[in-house]
Amino acid sequence: MRSHVHLTTQDITKGYEAGPVVDGISLTVSAGQRLGVIGENGRGKTTLLRLLAEDLAPDQGTVARHGSLSLVRQEMPFHEDETVGDLLAEALRESRAALSELDSAAEPFDEQRYERALAHAEAIEAWDAGRRAEIALEALDAGHDSSTPLARLSVGQRYRVRLACLLAERADVLLLDEPTNHLDADALAFLTERLRQHHGVVVLVSHDRALLDDVCTQLLDLDPAPDGAVHLHGGGYRAFKEAKRAERQRWEQRFAQKEAEHGELADRVERARSRLQDGWRPPKGAFKHKRSTRAANKMRTVARRLEELDDRRVAAPPPPLRFSPPELPASGDLLHATPLDVPGRLRLTEPLRLGAGDRLLVTGPNGAGKSTLLAVLAGRLATASGAVRHTGRVALLAQESAFEDENALAADLCPRAAELGLLTPVDLARPVSRLSTGQRRRLDLAVLLSSGPHVLLLDEPTNHLSIALVDELTEALRHTPAAVAVATHDRQMRTDFASWPSTTLTPPSRSNEIYVGSEAGLLPSTGRCAR
Repeated sequence: MRSHVHLTTQDITKGYEAGPVVDGISLTVSAGQRLGVIGENGRGKTTLLRLLAEDLAPDQGTVARHGSLSLVRQEMPFHEDETVGDLLAEALRESRAALSELDSAAEPFDEQRYERALAHAEAIEAWDAGRRAEIALEALDAGHDSSTPLARLSVGQRYRVRLACLLAERADVLLLDEPTNHLDADALAFLTERLRQHHGVVVLVSHDRALLDDVCTQLLDLDPAPDGAVHLHGGGYRAFKEAKRAERQRWEQRFAQKEAEHGELADRVERARSRLQDGWRPPKGAFKHKRSTRAANKMRTVARRLEELDDRRVAAPPPPLRFSPPELPASGDLLHATPLDVPGRLRLTEPLRLGAGDRLLVTGPNGAGKSTLLAVLAGRLATASGAVRHTGRVALLAQESAFEDENALAADLCPRAAELGLLTPVDLARPVSRLSTGQRRRLDLAVLLSSGPHVLLLDEPTNHLSIALVDELTEALRHTPAAVAVATHDRQMRTDFASWPSTTLTPPSRSNEIYVGSEAGLLPSTGRCAR
């Protein structure tokens, strides 16, 4: 057990040009605890992980950590000349150094040095590091020759290699940003069990509701709360969701009640003030001075109550982004594909047809050709044999979002994103390069929907999206008159779409599994919104 391991923050704050993203967070995560971080896109989840990893300096506050650390990033930067072997070497570096130090302490023998080296090697299980790496690479379907350049792997392949390497490191503190992206069912099961067995600290950001329920001992909610603070919740995601709904309802009711009370008192003050200003006097006779004084005192009393109410005024619940999908009218047959063959990547042996209102769930393990099939159906990838015919507009949401002009304002690419409830006006005024990964995904979805497609092809649509938007997107896909084909490993979405017709792909020959290009050789989309 790693009982000494813990991670502590004290009042950490980090802001950018639009204001604070992480604001005054204090928490402690101890060995054996697994903290899930949740919140809308752009709420600061990735920023918080970078602060915890000390990859980013806070504007104020402190971060203290006891134990070694690994950070699994949402996106994986790499150098053109890096190879799979380079990642493995880095993952095994500490274990190899520990064993080397043990050998050095043995010849010539230095008892104190040897005892220290042995204790360290045993603590990090150095002798088992190579086997751990092999197991993780196989479980995550990331077995590639060590000389393979990372640039020749797809985004998903690179990510799985990196995740396997980091899990093999056996660091005390694991920080993971959307670790389920690009993982199939078997890989998800391996990751889930690996995290549950971890004796140190786990902090993870994920839209995968099943992972949050299966792994996390607590949830940290970064979305707005009535008191302006962030809060920890126990009981899993399902319990949190119900508690959050009830909290929002109470907040809205309390705000409406206090605003009504404030308005009533303000009216009473104004009426009393008007009577005094208009020269109102009590009737002639005794006690007229007392009656006049009483009226003024009453006004002052009501005014004091109004000031007190102002001091305790309930903040207005910020209006959440609500996905408002556009109407996508469609009719008749829209897409027809004959049996298709992309050597080494896809073999579809049966014809495929999609008409208005049709649904299709594309399933299969990593490498089975799901992304390739959707790319072929969208007309972005050529085949060795077979043909695809479109009689309507077809749009593809690829696994990862890419934009030709990173300096373009989001509003220039898709001004309708606010109307669709996918980005705020503030976000739309930013360059694409300044958006979070989740906000970029939202922009990509807005561009796609604004083109008015008759056929929606969605490749891992939950990647990088907030849980709330995933729920709303799921509901929209159930009811749109457009044809929809979805490839997803998200367990909750697969459960939600379990009644849909499905096609299950199996991996073809792996001889051509190394892809050249940004993502499986796909042609780029325009990345612009239809006007």
